[in-house]
Formats: sequence, structure tokens, C-alpha cells
Amino acid sequence: MKINTNYLKADLQSGLVVFLVALPLCLGIALASGASPFAGIISGIIGGIVVGYLSSSQLSVTGPAAGLIAILLVAVNDMGFEALLLATVLAGVFQISLGFLKAGTVSNYFPTNVIEGMLAAIGVIIIKKQIPHAMGYDVSHEGDYFNLEVGVDNGFVSELVNAVNYSHLGAIVIALVGMAIIVAFNNVEALKKI
Repeated sequence: MKINTNYLKADLQSGLVVFLVALPLCLGIALASGASPFAGIISGIIGGIVVGYLSSSQLSVTGPAAGLIAILLVAVNDMGFEALLLATVLAGVFQISLGFLKAGTVSNYFPTNVIEGMLAAIGVIIIKKQIPHAMGYDVSHEGDYFNLEVGVDNGFVSELVNAVNYSHLGAIVIALVGMAIIVAFNNVEALKKI
């Protein structure tokens, strides 16, 4: 494999940006899926290195997919983490086989509305799970993040009510400042040039 150094500076900058986006995403999706955060980091590293090495495309994108959280969570809870790893390896073998068969055109037959609806629902779930953290109400911890029991006061609405009742001003200020920075970088012309 020949390394092209003509674009090394741009490659390092883009690699840093991808790293800064992918690291928290790998951690968050692993935690939301019921796996350990370390598993998320390892999968992000392996996926980036393997696909980057094997792909001949200049625009390859690899990384965790929020759309798989619900599937992975059920798989981890029902089958266990080891069985999930086996299923993941088998899915990889099937994907590589379908790639060699040039079967990617089959995806054109899936309605985009179904995919967009699923991703929108997952986005709502992610936002809902982050609201208590943004308000400083952090009762969930690693290991039982999504283990909600019937009759326990940690349902969908009660968790939001508790987040309001036990909110922390410092956490709210940090969350609002962070959102203001994101909005400013998208709307202020001077910041768009940075």
C-alpha cells in the first residue's frame, strides 16, 4: 500500500475531526446498547483501520450507527454479549459476501420513508435520554442504563419530571451554552469561515 503524502496536512485535520466526532459516538452507542464503553472504542478503532485499509474509495465512512441501538440492546439482553459478537461476525461475513456479489442495488427497493422514520424515532429516544443529563439529573449509570422495571419510578414521563425536580443550575447552563455555540457556528457568518 503506497502512502500519498501530498495531502498529509488535510488528512490529519480531517482525521482529527472524525476522531472528535466518532469517539463520543462510539462510547455513547456502546453504552446505550448495553455493551461496555471499551467495546465501543475497540469497535470504532478496528472498523476505521480495517475499512480504511481495505477500501479503495476516497470517501469511505465507518463508525457506529445509532440505528442499531434498539437491535443491539435487545440482542445483549436476550442472548448475551458473546452471542452478539458471534452474530456480528456472521453479519460481517454476509455483508462481505454480498459486496463481492455486487448486491448493493437491492437497497434501492427499501422505501426511504421507512428508514427515515426509524432514524427519527431513534433520534427522539436519544434526545429524551439526554434531557435528564443536560439538567444534571444523573441516576443512570453503566450496567443498568436501560433496565427499566415496571412499577419503579423511572419511566418515560417520571424520569423527565424527576429531571426537572432535581435539576442542577450548573448543568443547565453548560447545556445551554453548548447548544448556543452549535447554533452560532451554523448561523454567524464570521464563525462559518473558521
